[in-house]
Amino acid sequence: MNYERRIPWTVKYRPKNLMEVVNQEEAKAKIVEWLSKWPNVSKKALLLYGPPGCGKTSLVEAIANEYVYELIEMNASDFRRKTDIERIALKASTSHSLFGFSKKIVLLDEIDGISVREDEGALEAIQELIEKTNIPVIMTANNPWDQNLRILRNLAEFVQFRKLTKTDMRGLLMKICKAEKIVCSEDAINYIIERSEGDLRAAINDLQSVGEGSSEVTLERTKLLLRPRDKEKDPFETLRSIFSANYAWQAKAVTNQTQLDYEQLKMWLEENIPLQYTDLEDLARAFDSLSRADLYMGRIVKTGDWDLLSYAIDLMTAGVALSAKNNSKDKYRWVKYNFPQRILKASGLKEVRSIRDDLAQTLAQHLHVSTSIAKSEIIPLLKTIFSTNPLKAAKIALGLGFTERMIEYLAGTNKSTILEYYRELKKNMLLYYQSKHSKPVENNEMHKKEVDNLNKDSKKERDLLAFSKKR
Repeated sequence: MNYERRIPWTVKYRPKNLMEVVNQEEAKAKIVEWLSKWPNVSKKALLLYGPPGCGKTSLVEAIANEYVYELIEMNASDFRRKTDIERIALKASTSHSLFGFSKKIVLLDEIDGISVREDEGALEAIQELIEKTNIPVIMTANNPWDQNLRILRNLAEFVQFRKLTKTDMRGLLMKICKAEKIVCSEDAINYIIERSEGDLRAAINDLQSVGEGSSEVTLERTKLLLRPRDKEKDPFETLRSIFSANYAWQAKAVTNQTQLDYEQLKMWLEENIPLQYTDLEDLARAFDSLSRADLYMGRIVKTGDWDLLSYAIDLMTAGVALSAKNNSKDKYRWVKYNFPQRILKASGLKEVRSIRDDLAQTLAQHLHVSTSIAKSEIIPLLKTIFSTNPLKAAKIALGLGFTERMIEYLAGTNKSTILEYYRELKKNMLLYYQSKHSKPVENNEMHKKEVDNLNKDSKKERDLLAFSKKR
């Protein structure tokens, strides 16, 4: 009995099957359907996203248990370096089970916690894992819109998890109390639920803190043992808290808990006000408040007068929240919020510029020209070739060592055809090289000189491009 008491209740009462997972019916159906269709799916990975403690990891574990999958899990406590992902996840995804399972799932938990600097190469390793995997890959994240995750977003199908309701949480907490033979007052349960802000894992931990070793839990005991918790809200929770605020102070307080800076918050509100408010006058009032906040933000940038920030915050939080006067019920409607298109487009343009700069650098090194000439003269010429002659384009790409992303940038609508030629040429060259040397070689180990010897057509194309710099 003493040993059982030391087991965290989040582990002890972890769902064993789908029926035991609280709510999330839509997410359950999507994941089970996707797994049943594997490998005939449009994307080889799922990205489960939603607030902390809503059941993302628990649902995957329950599915693995119920449908008899071997679960290869890398969670927040595991190393996130490239070598670890390749050693554990990538190897498991391309090999047979050691324990006799016929099916496997790779679960990468909390990928938005991966650090670009400290976990260098990890995101690229996950990208490679998804591209090469022979088994389903499922990832979880609290905030899938993190800029660091942009290389993974296009590779995965999104599944949203909603914040748990108080009714959902109350039922499970009371069930745990009954199993542990604890008499817990309704006020104490409600206090724990309010404090957790929809995080079921946090609520169960709090219940264990006040209830373990005791036969009765009262509100006084709960308040005495549990200190207030500061919880950072993701963008979706931030918007929901602002729109549903009944008082100005409630709306303004959200800015102390959000992951968004003031400029990002303004863009999130701009994108989603029309979704939350349906009355035209309410809509006009909300945008009027937001536009005034934008004016103050502009004056801060021009003058450096940060005393104006308090006015901007008041307008974009309390001003927007209290705009719903004609149809106040709009404040409490559940709305599926959109990610700001301005941020998405800016991110996309930045990514395109990055590919173009890398391409120009590659051309400059091969053709001995400046990157500015590569951008102004060589890249437009290449785009013409790539749009008219896919096979020739594939040979140029192979000869100059372009990446597939560079090919996609140059090819436009021809990208699938050129990539098919490119991969076939690369495969034939590798086979030829292996037959000559009688040993396997990795793609990235093939020397440029050997590539030139194996593909003389590419050399001719390179000379043709070099000639363009004399124009």
